[in-house]
Amino acid sequence: MERKQGFFSALKEEVVRGLSPGRSRPKSPARSTSPMSSVMRRRRGRSSHHKRVAHPEPFIMRSGSLRPGEAALSPLKEGPDPDGTDGGDSRMEGRWAHWMRAPSVSGSACKRSDLRLLLGVLGAPLAPVHVSAAEPLPHLSIKDTPIESSSAQYILQQYTASSGGQKLQNSIHNAYAMGRVTMIASEFEKGNKVTRSRNSSKGAESGGFVLWQMNPDMWYVELALGDSKVHAGCNGKLVWRHTPWLGAHAAKGPVRPLRRALQGLDPRTTASMFINARCIGEKKINGEDCFILKLCADPSTLKARSEGPAEIIRHVLFGYFSQKTGLLVHLEDSHLTRIQNNGGDAVYWETTINSFLDDYRPVEGIMIAHSGRSIVTLFRFGDTALSHTRTRMEEAWAIDEVAFNVPGLSVDCFIPPAELRFDSVGETCEFSQGQRVRSTVGTAADRTRVASLDMSRDIGVNNITWKANG
Repeated sequence: MERKQGFFSALKEEVVRGLSPGRSRPKSPARSTSPMSSVMRRRRGRSSHHKRVAHPEPFIMRSGSLRPGEAALSPLKEGPDPDGTDGGDSRMEGRWAHWMRAPSVSGSACKRSDLRLLLGVLGAPLAPVHVSAAEPLPHLSIKDTPIESSSAQYILQQYTASSGGQKLQNSIHNAYAMGRVTMIASEFEKGNKVTRSRNSSKGAESGGFVLWQMNPDMWYVELALGDSKVHAGCNGKLVWRHTPWLGAHAAKGPVRPLRRALQGLDPRTTASMFINARCIGEKKINGEDCFILKLCADPSTLKARSEGPAEIIRHVLFGYFSQKTGLLVHLEDSHLTRIQNNGGDAVYWETTINSFLDDYRPVEGIMIAHSGRSIVTLFRFGDTALSHTRTRMEEAWAIDEVAFNVPGLSVDCFIPPAELRFDSVGETCEFSQGQRVRSTVGTAADRTRVASLDMSRDIGVNNITWKANG
């Protein structure tokens, strides 16, 4: 209790001085500091042994004193960022290939590349579609409703009840979470050659993150890894992200929630995300029977997120809900992007993120997942098999502190950075600037490759019991 009072006293000092995630960001990206850096420094000083984690397994869980308890495209980017150059005459594919090279270069250069890749893909990925947590869940109805949809509604009702109940969740106006992360680029494959990280404990990057949320649809996240930092946010009207190599830039398309919030930290937004999902079957996850809900981004959303030479073909989210507890235990999303190079063949990038949620414990009556891990696969393919590359990344996280209805948090805390650029607002803007491309209409061969990939993706989930249409 004494530490809880100490945290809120420090938070109150920050609010009184007018330091917020919006106001405290200086105009120079090089001098950007955390809006809550002083608060976090005070807390880290009290528990310095949590500052670095060399391996996912040694995570020591604690709920903290505040109660026990996400291409490569811009903020909406869902894969690696480009190599940090704005514009330029280099080919787009060359810039993306810079990220995917095998780690045979010098150690320091490779480590910097891995760090940017990790932060670009896992720093602040977003959910597939826009949702508003303020909208209530629909009433359970089976009349004139497909069995897949009515089953999904029932599963979400059970999930909401298991997570603390709708009444309690509706009483939450803002939320705060702080945790630790460990990330590593563990494997790289090109053609028939596979390169793996030999010493995962030494190659892993450790850091931490802080997440603030506020109704309606506002959030701010700051994640530090190694000597780099990514922060992103949403003021309810636009999403933005800031990286050391790209600065601050806004995103094109609809406002979407932060994927990290769906990883067991925000059950209300998670339930709202799956409102229009369908129940497609059952599967065992870590020996536990689960229902599978599938959500697809609609064509208008995909079109709004596409720009120039890059077209987002699909973005699908799967949620696995335990039949025993009703809680979300596994989250998988996959999206496919088609990039048309100038005078060349189309290249496809598929990003798949599998997240496993563990250690659910109540925080003021709300069930929160206090640890988890994610496995990311970044697959690039084109015409020839030798041009295919596959990169595997891993993340483990632990939640140290969670609090709801934090006093003093206001809309001013979610103001975008003053240096925010609006001249490049699409997910694909960084690797399309200065490029002249031919028509992005896919050829018959392109469509065949995508169709075969989708088919293998849809039927490649092992041990699924598929529901029959009633």
